[in-house]
Amino acid sequence: MINVKNLVIVESPSKSKTIEKYLGKDYKVVSSKGHIRDLATKGKYGLGVDLEDNYAPTYELITGKKKIVTELKKEIKSSDKIFLATDPDREGEAISWHLKDEFGIKDKDYERVVFNEITKNAVINAFDNTRKIDNDLVHSQEARRILDRIIGFRLSKLMQSKTGGKSAGRVQSVTLKLIVDREREIEKFIQEEYWTLTAKFNDFDAELEKYREEKLDIKNELEADEILSKLSNVFKIESVDKKKKNKQSRAPFITSTLQQEASSKLNFNAKKTMSIAQKLYEGIDLGTETTGLITYMRTDSIRLSDQFIASTYKYIETHFGKEYLGAVKKSKKTENVQDAHEAIRPTSITKTPDSVKNYLSKDELSLYSLIYYRALASLMKEAIQEQTVVILDNNNYKFKVNGSVIIFDGYLKVYSIYEDSEDKLLPSFDTYKSNVLVSNSIEKEQHFTRPPARYTEAKLIKEMEELGIGRPSTYAKTMETLIERNYATIIEKRFHPTEVGIETTDKLQ
Repeated sequence: MINVKNLVIVESPSKSKTIEKYLGKDYKVVSSKGHIRDLATKGKYGLGVDLEDNYAPTYELITGKKKIVTELKKEIKSSDKIFLATDPDREGEAISWHLKDEFGIKDKDYERVVFNEITKNAVINAFDNTRKIDNDLVHSQEARRILDRIIGFRLSKLMQSKTGGKSAGRVQSVTLKLIVDREREIEKFIQEEYWTLTAKFNDFDAELEKYREEKLDIKNELEADEILSKLSNVFKIESVDKKKKNKQSRAPFITSTLQQEASSKLNFNAKKTMSIAQKLYEGIDLGTETTGLITYMRTDSIRLSDQFIASTYKYIETHFGKEYLGAVKKSKKTENVQDAHEAIRPTSITKTPDSVKNYLSKDELSLYSLIYYRALASLMKEAIQEQTVVILDNNNYKFKVNGSVIIFDGYLKVYSIYEDSEDKLLPSFDTYKSNVLVSNSIEKEQHFTRPPARYTEAKLIKEMEELGIGRPSTYAKTMETLIERNYATIIEKRFHPTEVGIETTDKLQ
């Protein structure tokens, strides 16, 4: 074993070589391949937690980790300095602490290194600004893990004895309850009939909305026919109201919004999204260099670095003009936001999707493009729409016409592909003589109210986030567990609870 001056331990083997290239020959980079230890399954209830002694945890090596632990032990023994460079989140902090504790690494012999992106500058800068392990973050992860174990183990055994269910848990059981509750709402839903009347013109349609100032609710065909009998095909223009409205770009992605948008725009499930994002973060071989294309993908902050803002403003001004420069999005700080890392963004605004497309798979390019253009658009000027509302009168029955035109594209210059923002052009109503219009026809149509929709993955993630259930980094695993354990199925991209899922929720309730 050659004596290594500096040993760097990361979580993932795929980024080891990239980081080793950046640091040079005085550093050796190895991987722990994630956690090496977890709570034991001994003691009361097999929790690995002493409920009588301040919830003191007992840890043991994870099955299958013995070989890697032996190798790491040798590497540590032959090194002068250890750099713990696990992921920059609570879980990563805990992995570093477990490594330090398991191998008995002294305080003077190690440094904790944290970087938000795997680029040469970011990594070198991180090694110039090391720190010690943050015990508050470690204890936070421990508390969450202990709570998971107490609820998961004890509830799971109860579930197994009372239902056909295999497990219960702090996050999965609440998520299942959302799916089951929605199913119950659908079962209880009573369908109601209603009718609409639409006046058809050459260039637009007008919907019947009111009689005089009273909102109309047409419940059946008889009522629709009665109104039709009082209408002619001649309409008078009562009012034309034009307003300019600013359409703001949205904030750069956080974990949950990335999962939602990738689901609705790219048809990726949360697991696929996070797997591709991990690859983009850990490093892509671009021929001349291997570098991370995006920042760390587990974050709940929309904050962007000053350096990225400055370079992006310069890019916008050069490519689109000064008039496209927008304001930086401010974070609406809430209790549940940690703000530990930046938003998910490209590591460099000059690495356009077009410039890297030859090095990415189709799915990688799709996700990178979504992240790239969202971050770029977030720093661009709002679009300006001219919205027009026209009220047409027919024997005191008021028909409404809506239209809008983009008069300045702003951020839509780069983001229109991801937004439904088609212009709905209307004719100039000033050209109609005597303020009178003649319709081609007035048509009635039957409708029925619809029950609330079952959750898509994107909608379920949004609901979980709003209710503070779990963390965005666990959403993919939670939904995967519900399917694997036959608590829910996905039919036409929507969650349906199984009989076992419904029974489990009812017992827990």
